[in-house]
Amino acid sequence: MTTAWAGGVVGDLARAVLAPNPGPMTLEGTNTWVLRAPGAAEAVVVDPGPVDVEEHLAAVRAVSGQVALTLLTHHHRDHTGAVPRWQELTGSPVRGAGRGTPLADGEVLTAGGVTVEVLNTPGHTPDSVCLLLPDGLLLTGDTVLGRGSTVVPWPEGDLADYLASLDRLVDLVRAGRVRRLAPGHGPVVEEPLALLEQLRRHRHERLDQVRGAVAGGARTAEEVVRAVYGELDGTLARAARSTVQAALVYLGHTPDRARPGISDGA
Repeated sequence: MTTAWAGGVVGDLARAVLAPNPGPMTLEGTNTWVLRAPGAAEAVVVDPGPVDVEEHLAAVRAVSGQVALTLLTHHHRDHTGAVPRWQELTGSPVRGAGRGTPLADGEVLTAGGVTVEVLNTPGHTPDSVCLLLPDGLLLTGDTVLGRGSTVVPWPEGDLADYLASLDRLVDLVRAGRVRRLAPGHGPVVEEPLALLEQLRRHRHERLDQVRGAVAGGARTAEEVVRAVYGELDGTLARAARSTVQAALVYLGHTPDRARPGISDGA
């Protein structure tokens, strides 16, 4: 049985405050991460969460106290919608996802007594970053979820970039620099190497399924979705179609067509 994730303290430096926006794509909700060294007067906050959730921002402030810096893992609104209101409440500078001074790969930030290393990990979005803490906890945003697999949404997502980002994270785990994963949705991952390798296998298996669907006569993205996933509705159908489109681009096809020159059929 899967235990529901409710946030909480992770190690000596981090605490997850769970936003009340559960759903098929957000799992139990968005994790807002509060980073602070023991005894420090200020904190770093990562991904304030969705728009118009005052009770969530109040819960984050109750944990964070004074906020020295706010960081964003990527631009999706379930992570960044609260930023304008958050700045009103805290006066915190914000960096990431097109706000403030751009985050640079390998940049080391120190605030609230915490040192954070920025790692560019594009794929889910072009601006996706992960944030590495000195204790080996890696905040992954939506690059890696605590449960299930990340959507690589076409056209902003890029499957080649995503696979390269997974390779980079695997290397960091094997080098001993990453010990646990703190995702943007879902629980902390205590065995990161096993999960990351499983995610890589899953992506390549899915690519093989898409290749097989095309070889079997699928002519449009919708036909590939039906061949690979079966019949889906709503949010899951849209996510599957977007994933298939990204896979088709990776395999050299046009995003809405399994074979060049064939109409979409939409």
